[in-house]
Amino acid sequence: MILKELEHYVRHFGKRFLIFLRWLLFSILSGILVGTVGAVFHYCIFYATKTRETYPWLVLLLPAAGLLIVGSYHMMHDEKDAGTNLVLSAIHSGKHIPLRMAPLIFISTVMTHLFGGSAGREGAALQLGGSIGNSLGRLLKFDEKDQHIMIMCGMSAAFSALFGTPLAAAVFSMEVVSVGIMHYAALVPCVVSSLLAQGIAEYWRIEPEQFLLHSIPEFTLSSGITIAVLAVLCAIVSALFCIALHMGEALYKKYFSNPYLRICAGGALLALLTLLVGNQDYNGAGMPIIARCFEEHHVLPYAFALKILFTAVTLGAGFKGGEIVPSFFIGGTFGCLFGNLVGFAPDLCTAAGMGAVFCGVTNCPITSLFICFELFGFQGMPYFLLSVALGYMLSGYYGLYHSQKIVYSKYKTEYINRKTR
Repeated sequence: MILKELEHYVRHFGKRFLIFLRWLLFSILSGILVGTVGAVFHYCIFYATKTRETYPWLVLLLPAAGLLIVGSYHMMHDEKDAGTNLVLSAIHSGKHIPLRMAPLIFISTVMTHLFGGSAGREGAALQLGGSIGNSLGRLLKFDEKDQHIMIMCGMSAAFSALFGTPLAAAVFSMEVVSVGIMHYAALVPCVVSSLLAQGIAEYWRIEPEQFLLHSIPEFTLSSGITIAVLAVLCAIVSALFCIALHMGEALYKKYFSNPYLRICAGGALLALLTLLVGNQDYNGAGMPIIARCFEEHHVLPYAFALKILFTAVTLGAGFKGGEIVPSFFIGGTFGCLFGNLVGFAPDLCTAAGMGAVFCGVTNCPITSLFICFELFGFQGMPYFLLSVALGYMLSGYYGLYHSQKIVYSKYKTEYINRKTR
């Protein structure tokens, strides 16, 4: 019996190993290509942000920048750009992701950051990676199922190159598509692409994002309850963020059916809001404010609400960028505020808030837990585990991406197969 099973394993090992070599080769190709593009994208965003900080009056040109963005999409016949939703739909249904999405999202995201739009970069990177991965799959004559894996490879590589979290990046592209189902066939390709892309980013001297937690209290019943309360509140905040993004887009389309007028009005409104606030803390991605929460433990009480407003105004109008770093900003500033109010480890509350809100808006608990470990270390594990679990459960079926499917219920062992709200 044992010999028969061993013979069966050996007989099929060669075929499995050839499949492994095939995916190793293509994931290396994806990691190198997307990782390089991701590194260039990182530096373009970096210098665009530095330029805006040097010349703050650039925010007044947001309406003009918006017109250029809409015009470029119109010129490339991509007026109905679905963004990250198209990437997720391509994995669900086999829709084609045009290669032109890559240069369009690259240039328009850099322009958004240059002129002061409130947006992140990882969401744009997912579109970059997904577009390049899909195009590689088509070029190599892959069938539909293998093209899906190439899309996930590209997404993982882009996420890893920009944020420096290869563990979370490898899992995110498998988890975000269908909540409740993990596409494990993509595990090895995504891991290889993710690690290689991070290596390329390090070669180009891009340092991974990491934050130091100065003191982590011992996990007790009291501290656990405190973090649980924070996680419940963060779940509500994450739902509010998703509602604000979707409502902002709907209101723009209701009152400005013309996309040129829509983005021009949004740019003018964003410039006005910036002038009213008196600084540019809420423009761009907002990483310096997150760092300030960890270093100085100080944040304005309404900082998270202003970031929600600025991001909804930006993305709803048609400017381009991601939602992931803004979700970190919102969760981090809310967590820091909570920690200061209750007198409990503001830096730990900042980290837990970031994890809980990120989980609430992406519906990806495993990725959220991994990203907490990579950003903040493993010492706060019980707090991160609790905040992510509650953030996932209590955020409901809201999400950043309408094309994301919730395959299994958050509350029962029940197949529901519904899209997020």
